[in-house]
Amino acid sequence: MFSLINGVRARTFVALVLFLFVTVFNSSCSGRKFNLPKKELSLTDSRGNTVKVTAEIASSDEERNYGFMNRKSIPDGTGMLFVFENDRTLSFWMKNTPHPLSIAYIDSTGKIADIFDMVPFSLSSVVSTRSVRFALEVPQGWFEKEGISEGSRVLFADGTALRDYSAER
Repeated sequence: MFSLINGVRARTFVALVLFLFVTVFNSSCSGRKFNLPKKELSLTDSRGNTVKVTAEIASSDEERNYGFMNRKSIPDGTGMLFVFENDRTLSFWMKNTPHPLSIAYIDSTGKIADIFDMVPFSLSSVVSTRSVRFALEVPQGWFEKEGISEGSRVLFADGTALRDYSAER
């Protein structure tokens, strides 16, 4: 009888330890936070009007892969700029992203090539129509509301070109 009780206790203890491990591991992965640098961007429409957005800068593979996943909110006037080392066709999806977003694909000169709306949680790829260097995600409808369209220009608010961004922190 004593060995049966010890066996039950041992199995219960092992199950509890495994449960705690899985819970801690899952919460650390799903709540991943990056301390991304923030920069103000200036976007200029075809009439020369300028609007600003405060963007988190995602420049590493891990930061770019995680993006806005699992965010509870994305305030208006904010976004995320994805910086790549060279021009390429870019493809984004909305896995684990609960907020509708709009994405602008931007070439190395800072010109917006494409703007697309993206559906929350969608695993469908949203692909740029040509080679670009950057992508800017904002709450869905922000570009339209601010009069920003394909052909608009993007640079850092201090006048620095996007292509001159250095990821050194």
